[in-house]
Amino acid sequence: MKTNDNQRILALDVLRGITIAGMILVNNPGSWSAIYAPLDHASWIGLTPTDLVFPFFMFIMGISTYISLRKYNFEFSKSAVRKIVKRTVVIYAIGLGIAWLSLSFRNFNSLASENMAFGERFLRSVSDFAHLRLLGVLPRLALCYGATAIIAIVIKHKYIPVLAFTTLFAYFLILIFGKGFEHSEQNIISVIDRSILGVDHMYKDAGLNFDPEGLLSTIPAICHVLIGFWCGELMMGVKENSKRIQRLFLVGTILTFSGLLLSYGCPISKKIWSPTFALVTCGFASSFLALLIWIIDVKGYKTWSRFFESFGVNPLFIYTTGAVLSILTGSFLCIYGADGELIGLKTYLYKYLLQPFLGDYAGSLAFALLFVGVNWAIGYILYKKKIYIKI
Repeated sequence: MKTNDNQRILALDVLRGITIAGMILVNNPGSWSAIYAPLDHASWIGLTPTDLVFPFFMFIMGISTYISLRKYNFEFSKSAVRKIVKRTVVIYAIGLGIAWLSLSFRNFNSLASENMAFGERFLRSVSDFAHLRLLGVLPRLALCYGATAIIAIVIKHKYIPVLAFTTLFAYFLILIFGKGFEHSEQNIISVIDRSILGVDHMYKDAGLNFDPEGLLSTIPAICHVLIGFWCGELMMGVKENSKRIQRLFLVGTILTFSGLLLSYGCPISKKIWSPTFALVTCGFASSFLALLIWIIDVKGYKTWSRFFESFGVNPLFIYTTGAVLSILTGSFLCIYGADGELIGLKTYLYKYLLQPFLGDYAGSLAFALLFVGVNWAIGYILYKKKIYIKI
């Protein structure tokens, strides 16, 4: 089946939407103490379905970067650099804003027991920049997008896979000689983050000063997006979907098996974004995209995909909306419980409505699904009105 080269590939939007819906689902359980195993991240070494969501989105971001830069002919120019820098700064700033909002509400609630006026309590809560986390999901997306886009307009594309795989190998050597596979603060990733960012600006993982979206581990994440960019070139280099599917399946199979075989010497770990994690997840994403193109764009089975398409056409906006709603329902919108305790709306819904009828785990999952549904409703309204918010 032939397609116009400029025609939007629906499978891309659907896969993007699946990842956004998945990210919202796994980030918003009713209770963090009641999560089904497939919906939880691997504690350190290993891979769960949840660990696939974020890297899938980054892989698709690589493909989208290739598509968006075609109008600049991949040439270094003021307009291209301006767009790249602007988008990088905007995405990073949104991520920083979400982190600040979350920290402000946590501070505001923690100061409730202290005897102070509302104004003073509010000012102290919103002005605590000394403990603001500087990295995270959106900041990582921003840095990876910016680096990938700049690389794409300054070097020849035939060198991009060489650059990505060589850098992954160099990162593996750093991990080997820097205790990178050790879950401790002696890990080179933690050492670098503490020395540059400081412990007050880092995420605490299992009580350790270790940020799973740290500076050093952003390097293999950039390689991850570069692999997505390379696959985007392979996919868009032909106009027939049958050839696109063949290329994606071939690359996906090679990357997946390479990563699985190499994992005996280089364990798969999302938290350090190990080279094998990048290879395996890119491989899965490439193969899954090929499957979706066959199902949706070739066979025309589209009805089931409309739900995810609503997420996929406004991905970063919906993710941002979900993050803000999560903060509001968890810390800001509060209700008095049966025992007179002031609790967040999220806790109230889970504790008094869902958990009593469904139990701990099913109730927690039900809240997550309900939360996904709320965000889908927002995305669906935009989708029906053909409103596309670019971030």
